[in-house]
Amino acid sequence: MSTKKKKVVIIGGGITGLSAAFYLQKEIIEKQLSIEITLIEASPRLGGKIQTIHRDGYVIERGPDSFLERKTSGPQLVKDVGLSDELVNNAVGRSYVLVKDQLHPIPAGAVMGIPTKMSPFISTGLFSLPGKMRAAADFVLPSNKVTGDQSLGQFFRRRLGDEVVENLIEPLLSGIYAGDIDKLSLMSTFPQFYKVEQEHRSLILGMRKTTPSNAAKHTPSKGIFQTVKGGLQSLVDAIESKLDQTTLIKGTKVADIHKIDNQYELKLSNGTIQLADAVVMTTPHFTVPQMLNNEPEFAYFKEMPATSVATVAMAFTEDAVKMDKEGTGFVISRNEDYTMTACTWTHKKWPHSTPKGKVLLRAYVGKAGHEAIVEQPDEEIIQTVLHDLMQKMEITAKPEFSYVTRWKQSMPQYNVGHIEKIKSIQKTLDTQYPGLYLAGSSYEGIGIPDCIDQGKQAVQEVLKHIGK
Repeated sequence: MSTKKKKVVIIGGGITGLSAAFYLQKEIIEKQLSIEITLIEASPRLGGKIQTIHRDGYVIERGPDSFLERKTSGPQLVKDVGLSDELVNNAVGRSYVLVKDQLHPIPAGAVMGIPTKMSPFISTGLFSLPGKMRAAADFVLPSNKVTGDQSLGQFFRRRLGDEVVENLIEPLLSGIYAGDIDKLSLMSTFPQFYKVEQEHRSLILGMRKTTPSNAAKHTPSKGIFQTVKGGLQSLVDAIESKLDQTTLIKGTKVADIHKIDNQYELKLSNGTIQLADAVVMTTPHFTVPQMLNNEPEFAYFKEMPATSVATVAMAFTEDAVKMDKEGTGFVISRNEDYTMTACTWTHKKWPHSTPKGKVLLRAYVGKAGHEAIVEQPDEEIIQTVLHDLMQKMEITAKPEFSYVTRWKQSMPQYNVGHIEKIKSIQKTLDTQYPGLYLAGSSYEGIGIPDCIDQGKQAVQEVLKHIGK
């Protein structure tokens, strides 16, 4: 007697959906499970924000350019799809913060801006003497018995003072989340800092005790980030090539999802209907209410903000750009009169990305409260970025070519209270929508490894649900 196969539908073909499909297919093959997978992607291509341009020997990322090596799910996925020989670490070089119109090296030993070595912190020009004295108060301040969530700004200002926050911590964290540090949730972004304070009282002393030395893990020429030599798009392509037992539907949206008995009915934009025993939704949070009939349980996703950003990649000949600093890039304090938020000297950070004798710069614009620039025409964005760059380096010729990439509502903002809202929604799903799961950058981490982890966790939840 034949058993009807269970059907799993994954909505969204970004790195979360691809990871879920890849690892679910792997489980099906290894355990000979009677399950069919369908992945539905609204755009004509897979990969989401991962896009790579190959031109004249350049490897240019339009979205994320790497992942942390210590978050093992990133490099593990690369190895699992057969690209282990393509893994490469970033070159080590100084990074800077632009404060008071000067590029200051990030003090050695700083972890997300928190000092773990005193000498570089004392000697840096990033802070005034009163600012350094205020930060030193961390050694004597009691730990705060705050229960519940608080903003990153509130937490770090209380421990280290305004100057350290605005001149170092905020530019670094804003580069990750493109958000407002005084609104971003501590417990949803860096709960480990709260734990350090509770266990060690002093944030500085606690970070010194708990931060492992990188010396044992990395040579002086090898950084903590990794990517794939051919660009991250090659990881997407490798995953897609492995999904030979997964039905891929591209260029099609899921319009509605309705629960019917123990299954879900998905109405697609092409007029067809898919039935599923389990559904993994990996699309941005603001698309969830649209697909689930605007049920009030998902109202939070309508009010949860997402920031728009843009990147500008510019290629030059080596003699056209002169810098008086050696390093891999800089971030910019929000108190500076610049439109850019950061710039990577990509040819220095990722030498494989750029032909010899060339320079590749990648600038970033847009963050919470400063998104208007993203809406401007390409040429205006390029000229604005060039104007900013020329304040800190000598540029004597136009770029050989440039690429502007806009990412509208691409950076979900984990504001204060986010973690509790997500927990509440998860409970609603467990009770009212069993077999339907949320995963992706809108929920529990925005980095590539975080998204891979959420995709893998969704696979385990799906298998558990189907097993019941």
